[in-house]
Amino acid sequence: MRIIGGQWKRSRLPVPDSPGLRPTPDRVRETLFNWLGQDLRGWQVLDAYAGSGALGFEAASRGAAEVTLLEQQPALVAALNRHRERLGATMLRIERADALDWMQRAEPGRYQLVLLDPPFAAGLVPASLQAARPLLAPGGLIYLESGEAPGADELRAAGLSLHRQGRAGAVHYHLLVSCAADATPPTSSSHAARSSS
Repeated sequence: MRIIGGQWKRSRLPVPDSPGLRPTPDRVRETLFNWLGQDLRGWQVLDAYAGSGALGFEAASRGAAEVTLLEQQPALVAALNRHRERLGATMLRIERADALDWMQRAEPGRYQLVLLDPPFAAGLVPASLQAARPLLAPGGLIYLESGEAPGADELRAAGLSLHRQGRAGAVHYHLLVSCAADATPPTSSSHAARSSS
């Protein structure tokens, strides 16, 4: 895995051989962080299905104040910890946890960005969206990567609406916002200002 932007740009991090592991492609990550803006200073970020850590490490590389990575598989957790130590990434918090259970117990309203990339075949998208939505700070965003695009009813049930979307081969990716009145996606600088106040 290669970090493509920020302070660790071009850093290569070995990815363990793990069944079903599918790091987010470079092209998709580049598009996502073009959408978000390259400066995430002050952001609180949750990477709920961390896997290789591709998304969470990209967010940290771009200045996020804290990035929490959740992963269940011990070998992947160990690899994430090695990468954190190698880079000196003190803003990364890595937990071995079931993502759905963790999100359902987490502090609401905390995150400017929640990254969701659950295993495509596991059928976790609807429950993950519903668990992630309460965690968003005002103006917060959810990034969803999936094997198929979520339907309008599915998004509506989670209190979300589509902001941006793209596709790269079999990968559908989406930036989602809350349907609530406070959901207008702010710029990176306004996120940072809000989170530091």
